[in-house]
Amino acid sequence: MMGHPRPLWMLFMTEFWERFAFYGIRWALVLYIVAQFHGGDASGQASASHTYGAYLALVYAGAIFGGYAADRIIGYQRSILTGAVIMAAGLFMIALPNQQVFNFGLATIIVGNGLFKPNISTMVGKLYGLKDERRDSGFTIFYMGINMGAMISPIITQVLAQKIFGTDAMPAYKVVFIAAGVGMLISLLWFWFGRAKLQGIGAPLPGNESMGAVVKVLVACAVAIPLMYLLLAMGAKTLQVILTLMFIGLGVMLLVEGIREGAVARDKVVAMLIIFAFNVLFWCFFEQAGSSFTFLADEIVDRGFGSWTFPTAWFQSVNSVAIITLAPILAWLWVKLGRANPSIPRKFGLGLIFNGLAFLLLMIALASMVDPATNKIPFWTLFMVYVIQSVGELCLSPIGLSMVTKLAPVRLVGFAMGGWFLSTGIGNNLSGLFAGMVSGEEGMTVQSAQAGYTMGFWILIGAGVLLFLIAPLIQKLMHGVK
Repeated sequence: MMGHPRPLWMLFMTEFWERFAFYGIRWALVLYIVAQFHGGDASGQASASHTYGAYLALVYAGAIFGGYAADRIIGYQRSILTGAVIMAAGLFMIALPNQQVFNFGLATIIVGNGLFKPNISTMVGKLYGLKDERRDSGFTIFYMGINMGAMISPIITQVLAQKIFGTDAMPAYKVVFIAAGVGMLISLLWFWFGRAKLQGIGAPLPGNESMGAVVKVLVACAVAIPLMYLLLAMGAKTLQVILTLMFIGLGVMLLVEGIREGAVARDKVVAMLIIFAFNVLFWCFFEQAGSSFTFLADEIVDRGFGSWTFPTAWFQSVNSVAIITLAPILAWLWVKLGRANPSIPRKFGLGLIFNGLAFLLLMIALASMVDPATNKIPFWTLFMVYVIQSVGELCLSPIGLSMVTKLAPVRLVGFAMGGWFLSTGIGNNLSGLFAGMVSGEEGMTVQSAQAGYTMGFWILIGAGVLLFLIAPLIQKLMHGVK
């Protein structure tokens, strides 16, 4: 269909509804935490950012175990179905206005997402041969599915929460979470009825076809949910130490497997781990969208257009609109460039640099564009920040998914995909810590935002330039992988 395997479109829609659920709650989480558990006091912004960053970090870190469960125990199809059920349960739990139940709900979402997210991405890779030239294009199409779901969910959930079941002054956040849970159930049903098209791709390994293997995974999930709850309770700083140790352990396991497969496989693993490290930096600053950028939009951006105010939630859709608009252009550009197509490391370098340019715009806006009457910066500045970041994301994220399936040891592709998400998770946890610093102890101000975003600019530009310089070395380690 359109030059790609038919199951790609089934996976596209499954991921569309899962992302509807995931991004539907993204805009509301930190605002809800401040309103519900801190009485609306701005001093709760740092704590909310830490919780948000830790939650996202564990969502992505959980992908390691989900990838391993799919690789070795229940297969990719059953992992996706099991994860969808657990995620839906967690989304409905966080609708209850109790902090302990809320945190247990977040823990449940984390475990479910760990089984779902890495494995549906791995399934896309399994639709293509290793040398199939459609592979990168297929991942880009799949990435558009992610962003279509992410685009419409903030708009729909905001209207439900602030126009139908609540007001701008008192949003009905629980409706956001319930709508996300319904979206997750649709994702589950879509995959359940569409999986026949896969014709055995992602089925359990021989010897694990019985439901006993699924029961074992469910028991492990029942143990993992309280563990995730405890990790959330430990705080972002302690969690950062744990995640770093996990990343080191994962790297060692992948290296051992690479060495076992030979020098070429070993070098590919080394190249992949280096890129993982730069991926951490990218997501540390990109993921301000759900934390400090939300507070920035709510308090320091002029969102007024006459009698109408642009909803804070809708900023979450700007990134997705930009991705959907620009993804076909970049996909065409990579093919058009032919041999001049930038290498994978240099595409990552471009991703970091564009992310840095977004922070440069904020740095300039906060230094010289603040309206003295309102103490706010123009609407277009934050809007363009999301657009510029989207260009960087397109240079990095879909290429990263494809890269893992090309560089990972053959027996541990799902585990390596979990490693990709773990590096993203580490970046997300750091994003919460960074956002907490930007907000300070009393809530975000123009001065605190300017200082934090200036730091972000210099770190991103420095990392991007460094990656460009060492790109030839990394490309050599990749042994011809494009």
